[in-house]
Amino acid sequence: MKTSGSVNLPSHRAPAVGLESPFEMLVACHERVNRSLELLHRLQAHLADKGLDEDARQAARDVLRYFDIAAPLHHQDEELHVFPPLLQGSDPELHEIVNKLMNDHRAMEIRWSAARTTLTRIADCSTQAWTPLTPEQADSLNRFSAVYGQHIADEERIVYPAARSSMLISAIAVMSEDMKRRRGVN
Repeated sequence: MKTSGSVNLPSHRAPAVGLESPFEMLVACHERVNRSLELLHRLQAHLADKGLDEDARQAARDVLRYFDIAAPLHHQDEELHVFPPLLQGSDPELHEIVNKLMNDHRAMEIRWSAARTTLTRIADCSTQAWTPLTPEQADSLNRFSAVYGQHIADEERIVYPAARSSMLISAIAVMSEDMKRRRGVN
């Protein structure tokens, strides 16, 4: 498994979309989530096929970096700026979806803790000390990955368009500025 070239996972920098377009940035983050999850799946296949090597350790570090740094900021963006206007609205179906998405965020945090332990083991283990993943460790990675599919679809198809249409331009500007501030971008 090469972690450079076609298998490369970029560092946790923001995608090419700028923070002045916060909803486009959120969608671009979803693309990065999907690339990171694909790398996680390729890592598991690589470990099963070839065992632990430096490429596997680097892939584990790349996944760790993304979900330790960028993913929590993304969830904060949604919980601070996207979900509140929808919960203040009168649409009970949107309330239900937003509450599900917030519960997903809590489940992601819990599942990330278990997956993180497994990935840290991969990233830090020496080749000589390596033993294959246990079924529980593989399950921790798969359970973490599984929660994202419907979550991203609900956000992009339903929640983001509804939030964008309900927010004033000034609220979107505040969202953009807050996203920049929390990321240390001028």
